[in-house]
Amino acid sequence: MSGSTQLEKMAKVYDKEIMPTWSAKFGKLLMRNVTFPTEGMVLDVLCGTGYPAVDFMRSNPDSRARIIAIDNVGPLLDEARKKAVDFFGKRLFFRNENPAKGLSFADEVYDLSYSNVGLMNYGKPWRNLIEFSRVTRSSGTVAVTLPLSGSWMEFFDIYREILTKRDKYDLLKRLDDYEAAHYPTADTVIDWMNKAGLRNIQAETERFELLFKTGREFFYSSVVEYGPLPDWKRVIENPAEVNEVFAEINDAIDTHFRGLVFSVTIEAGCFTGQKLAWDQVVEDEGVLEEDDIEIIEEVED
Repeated sequence: MSGSTQLEKMAKVYDKEIMPTWSAKFGKLLMRNVTFPTEGMVLDVLCGTGYPAVDFMRSNPDSRARIIAIDNVGPLLDEARKKAVDFFGKRLFFRNENPAKGLSFADEVYDLSYSNVGLMNYGKPWRNLIEFSRVTRSSGTVAVTLPLSGSWMEFFDIYREILTKRDKYDLLKRLDDYEAAHYPTADTVIDWMNKAGLRNIQAETERFELLFKTGREFFYSSVVEYGPLPDWKRVIENPAEVNEVFAEINDAIDTHFRGLVFSVTIEAGCFTGQKLAWDQVVEDEGVLEEDDIEIIEEVED
């Protein structure tokens, strides 16, 4: 299946199969922790099919604020425009843009910049937060939601069990590195936000569970198939081993949870921070300078 066909298929099932069990869980945290401005400009990065941008519009009818919502997946934006017919072109504008190349907006444009489960989906998250901070006005708000350390724990436990049985200790190290890089701790996210020039940082975490009857239902659920599954498979360098290992994981799920439900934990986090004024940014020793960024790039790349 081509990449474009896969994206079109995902877009068609997103609102029915992915948003209720995934995006909406995080989005409710976001909407609970963010005060939507009464006027000004709002940025939604990786807006998907328009959630929670459309919900922000509907729940704040008296606000004169405008939302610029960006994503780099055309089929998702097509779905977003369909549901935003009451607001599109008036207070809500969708734009096809790839944030991995850096945000195209000038400095200090937005009163609120947010991303609902998008921060970890492209580039380096700490760099993404620096970009969010850059385009946000002084005293404006940056907010992000993301799955934290401990998410998918039950799956990773079985993954490790299978790799251990196969004596694949090099792959166990790769899996540990993947999990640490993609599911940070709350303290790590707070540190990123501090270094992006954000202060008065608030964090709220909430645990929820995804339930599956079988291993097959787990792997073919839209939230897994169109979500982290490709990255999970890339942990295994030899393509010939991928199907074997994941078939064993599937069998292990069915064996361990026969007659039960395979319950998978997701640790959801919402983080908000206030943008410092530029004179405060310059004076604050915790904010990354260009030299610091170059050093981090050398270590992490």
